[in-house]
Amino acid sequence: MSRRAWLWIAFVLVHVAVAVSGFVWPTQPMGDLSIAYQPWVNQALSGGGIPGIASDWVYPQLAIVPMIVAGSWAQLFGGYEIAWAILVTLCDALAFALLIGAARSRGRVLAAGFWLAFAAALGPVGMYRIDAITVPLAIAACLWLVGRPALASALLAIGTWIKVWPAALLLAAIIAVRRRVAVFAGAAVTTAVVLLGILALGGISHAFGFVGGQTGRGLQLEAPVSAYLLWRVVLGMPDSAVVYDQALNTMQVQGPGAEVVSAVMTPLLFVVLAAVAALGAVKAVRGASFVRLFPPLALAVTLGFIVLNKVGSPQFQVWLIAPLVLALVISRRRWRGFAVGGLAAALLTQFVYPLTYLGVMSAEVGPVAILTTRNLLLVALFVWSLVELVRVPARVRHPSSVL
Repeated sequence: MSRRAWLWIAFVLVHVAVAVSGFVWPTQPMGDLSIAYQPWVNQALSGGGIPGIASDWVYPQLAIVPMIVAGSWAQLFGGYEIAWAILVTLCDALAFALLIGAARSRGRVLAAGFWLAFAAALGPVGMYRIDAITVPLAIAACLWLVGRPALASALLAIGTWIKVWPAALLLAAIIAVRRRVAVFAGAAVTTAVVLLGILALGGISHAFGFVGGQTGRGLQLEAPVSAYLLWRVVLGMPDSAVVYDQALNTMQVQGPGAEVVSAVMTPLLFVVLAAVAALGAVKAVRGASFVRLFPPLALAVTLGFIVLNKVGSPQFQVWLIAPLVLALVISRRRWRGFAVGGLAAALLTQFVYPLTYLGVMSAEVGPVAILTTRNLLLVALFVWSLVELVRVPARVRHPSSVL
């Protein structure tokens, strides 16, 4: 049997196993679908107003599209959760086919294996969240950045209007890709089309409502920045607690300084990302090649989004898949250690959610220790990506070429 056939068999087995685990693992890993997505779809289709159009929404406006698609398939496949799993699998299959091609490239085969291993390690939360729709878009975009930069940036812009994080890859692409005008144009045209659609539907006043929805949130339980307060709860400090935010369906921590830290984190996130982008721009100006600059820059910006985010949802780990897939395609030897670290973070995340999440919410020592270890690993990967970015060499020119 060919290597390509084995890869597709593995693809099917992993997706089936992950889909089934959503039904059997504890803590309702598919809860967002029934608690949030399906009610939003019902609201949109029953005349109650489209989220993001009739009112501000926690997600960008295009997020409702895959939710409605899954809703339209729900009766056909026997339930919204099954329809969602099928939709995600079909989207993944398109990007997987693009990635492996004829399965002759060792780098692409390794990258495909990494993607499947990551999906298995992370478990159902990687499939049963809106972030899952953005992963194949981001992978296809990364693979097309050099050859089809306008199309690639359009895909990243679409992903950004589904769940904001692909903007990190778009920022890295504008810096690292030499055909910057094409990258910028593809994203700008796509964004203009989306905004015109929002305007036509009468929702332009809510076009960027998702920005305020994120900045106004408290410190989520799983976020790295929440570790100090969470351990205060573990140690029984009476001034700290784990609380449930019913409006956002998230667990948050409260305690001394929580409001100040929450207010500071979003500005700090943008300051750090601006500094990382500036470092990448300096490397680009000095002639760094795309193959050396884009992987560490994309990983640094993406990990910055995760590590410095006060919303530490477990599905954020899928953001690492696309930049690591491209990194392995470009240089499997340089990035395989980093990929192993990413797999470890994904596996620890599944132990946190859904397997021991009740213990995390109850501030039990073991589950909180696993969460803290995962967060420390993410911080280490962020630092590693910054070191790799600093080490990106400038293009060496012959002295005569400067004259």
